[in-house]
Amino acid sequence: MSFGFPKALGPCGLVAVLLLTGSSVGLAAESTTAAQWLETAANTAEMSSAMRVFLGLTALSFIPAFLICTTAFVRIVIVLSMLRHAIGLMETPPNVVVITLSMFLTVFAMQPVIQRVNTVAVEPYMNGSMPAGDAARQGIQPLKEFMVRQTREQDLMLMIDTAGAARPSSIDDINTWHLIPAFMLSELRTAFLIGFTIFLPFLLVDLIVSSVLMALGMMMVPPSTVAIPLKLLLFVLIDGWHIVTRALLGSFH
Repeated sequence: MSFGFPKALGPCGLVAVLLLTGSSVGLAAESTTAAQWLETAANTAEMSSAMRVFLGLTALSFIPAFLICTTAFVRIVIVLSMLRHAIGLMETPPNVVVITLSMFLTVFAMQPVIQRVNTVAVEPYMNGSMPAGDAARQGIQPLKEFMVRQTREQDLMLMIDTAGAARPSSIDDINTWHLIPAFMLSELRTAFLIGFTIFLPFLLVDLIVSSVLMALGMMMVPPSTVAIPLKLLLFVLIDGWHIVTRALLGSFH
């Protein structure tokens, strides 16, 4: 019996199934890996159709969390949100625009990883030349390598030492459940550094506007009333969206 849902989910969905099923199996039996469980479940004749539907829907419901935890989304959405606050526009662009743009930029930044997952795991699995367990093991490897490249050694060692695990000697020895939180910590740090760089020129505009208004004796005029149009004009004149997008996409190794 074949496990049909990973085929429908595509490259990212196949890896998501591995991560999600691995979490539940780890609680039930530490000696059984997620990939072995997935392969066993996929080939068990007694596994009912209702159970397969349940597992597939569960994987689908957790794909947004998987997207946030293991891709470039965290860094991109934080930087874009901080850019909006730096300009002084709390609701413009609206959240739906920021999230949608972040999603498409994430897909663009992750294209090499997605193509590798598709080549080494999804296509062989869909062609029937690779079982589900092997496809899951092969599919997660490119994503794991991507996360390792973005993760600081200090953050990874923090999670490994906290868990009391042995220090890995290679990428293959790194536990995915140690890598994911370390990756997110590194992404938060990188996003804050980029956001700080973005804030500086807009902070300078705010200081200049406040000083000019104070010198003119216009104490009752809120500085943001004058500063926001000036910051918008400055951002448009220097083609700010182009600069921020190029800097974001270029920050991934």
